[in-house]
Amino acid sequence: MKIYMNGQLVPERAAKVSVFDHGLLYGDGVFEGIRSYNGRVFMLEAHIDRLYRSAKAIDLTIPLSREGLTRAVVRTCKANRTLNGYIRLIVTRGVGSLGLNPYTCKTPQVIIISGAIQLYPPKLYEEGLSIITVGTLRNHTEAVNPKIKSLNYLNNILAKIEAINAGCMEAIMLNPQGFVAEATGDNVFAVRGKVLITPPPWCGTLDGITRNVVMQLASDRGFEAVEDVLTRYDLYTADEVFLTGTAAEVIPVVKIDRRTIGSGKPGAVTRQLAQAFHRFATTHGTPIR
Repeated sequence: MKIYMNGQLVPERAAKVSVFDHGLLYGDGVFEGIRSYNGRVFMLEAHIDRLYRSAKAIDLTIPLSREGLTRAVVRTCKANRTLNGYIRLIVTRGVGSLGLNPYTCKTPQVIIISGAIQLYPPKLYEEGLSIITVGTLRNHTEAVNPKIKSLNYLNNILAKIEAINAGCMEAIMLNPQGFVAEATGDNVFAVRGKVLITPPPWCGTLDGITRNVVMQLASDRGFEAVEDVLTRYDLYTADEVFLTGTAAEVIPVVKIDRRTIGSGKPGAVTRQLAQAFHRFATTHGTPIR
């Protein structure tokens, strides 16, 4: 595997960062997880735009233009033959001091990794997930805004630990007000009839790119897709629940906190949108040339 590091493609064993990099010391940096399908990088422009917004929010200057980043991602995918896979695009603050002051870091680092990924076993897309609500709350939006996709993922990791210890692969996180925020790595949707409801970003959810594509695909098919607050009651009593994410795509949820959702099987709306998303994702994107 070749790793892109600051303009160079280097072998995996040679891809190293300094122990003084603020990305390592403090989680001081931003990232994007991106997919490639059939030799195309899916929604690359949207991912790069979000990366720049995240960087601006933490006062981090990305040392490449949007066009330069696009070329770097395509170059990395081409070098690794990642025609169908996953890309991790990372910008760290760079090398600085042991203190918190980020302005001692003079040279941000750009790192790109591309390879294979499988988040969930294929049978779970057919049978659905059983998940739980965890006690770890989503960070307050005025502490670390969820629109910032930062390297500091400890909040999500703590929730993931709870899920794994309970025998689940995913979990619902609530915000400090008790509303549904998101899963540990995915956005959440509830379906009621022809209406799809997902929490707005101010509830503590990432403004997900797959989430937004699914909302548009739903609207194109005659569904109403809205942002609104959700409680656990709303999930328990929904006709269907599903999760969306770059790695997860669209995956059904059939149980939450041991409560059966809908019929207890993946619903028709979820299946329709999962198929629509897969068709869209496999035919759109930036060519890997």
